[in-house]
Amino acid sequence: AELNDGRRISYGTMGGEGQPQTQAALFSRYVYHNQPLDKAIALGRWLLGRTWGDQSHNLKVERDLNEYVGEDLLARGHDMVVVDACNELMGHAGAVVLHTDDTTEAATDPRSDGKAFAQAYTATGEVQ
Repeated sequence: AELNDGRRISYGTMGGEGQPQTQAALFSRYVYHNQPLDKAIALGRWLLGRTWGDQSHNLKVERDLNEYVGEDLLARGHDMVVVDACNELMGHAGAVVLHTDDTTEAATDPRSDGKAFAQAYTATGEVQ
């Protein structure tokens, strides 16, 4: 995505039916809430629906997110299950940002064993 300020972000996640939910959370946290990229990826997540052959369509919420919204969600009638923080069930996300000054930033998910590396190239393909 190219942002209004000229930054470009490429991001994605594993996670089956949770992919659009995780991508929306990551993008919203980074772009609209100005969270650092690594924090936008690491913060608590939710998964509404089935995953990995599970028959349940309930709402799964990581423990650290549950601390903020759990009571309200239960009060509104959600069928909710609290799972461990940084649960692998929520998928593995990663992102790379190209800033307008040609610096790059990258982050990966603490829910996985990936590592992030970003290197900027000039228009001619030279490493900066």
